[in-house]
Amino acid sequence: MISQAAKDSFERIFFQAARTRLTADPAHACDIAQAVSPDPTQPGVSDEVFVLTIASIHFRIVLLLQFGEDEATRDYYAGQGSDRTLREAAMEIGNLCCGAINQQLVEHFPDLGMSTPYALSSECLAYLDELKPEYIAAYDVTLEYAARLRATLCVCASAPLDFTAQVADVHESAGELELF
Repeated sequence: MISQAAKDSFERIFFQAARTRLTADPAHACDIAQAVSPDPTQPGVSDEVFVLTIASIHFRIVLLLQFGEDEATRDYYAGQGSDRTLREAAMEIGNLCCGAINQQLVEHFPDLGMSTPYALSSECLAYLDELKPEYIAAYDVTLEYAARLRATLCVCASAPLDFTAQVADVHESAGELELF
């Protein structure tokens, strides 16, 4: 069982991570709204989903990111004239976002481990219930009023989970490796 305080904490932590790590620049606009459509295969989003996990002894978080398949999203993340593809940028940005979530949670759960990002077919989103999540939330994120992505936060608990996170400012990182 996950308490309401823990669910609220997960949401606050995700919102801050999204605003500081899903944006190309923390000063960019980042609008986050509860997903209106439950359909993960909605038109205009990628048929690929990027998956990252944070695991603890008592719970597992699965963060799924599905980027828009439009020019504005490609330009925002991959940059015009850049050698980097949207897929490469999505993996990197997703890893930064998951790392920011991990940094906030480690204050409450020192036994955390984080996966490297990997891609799956978006059809796998229809099977999230197979993980038996205690908490699941999907958000539509719009960056700089144009770039779009859907983020799904899925938390599976193997023990009662209750904590209240005081979401602190996440320091800007130059991409250094964090050892734990």
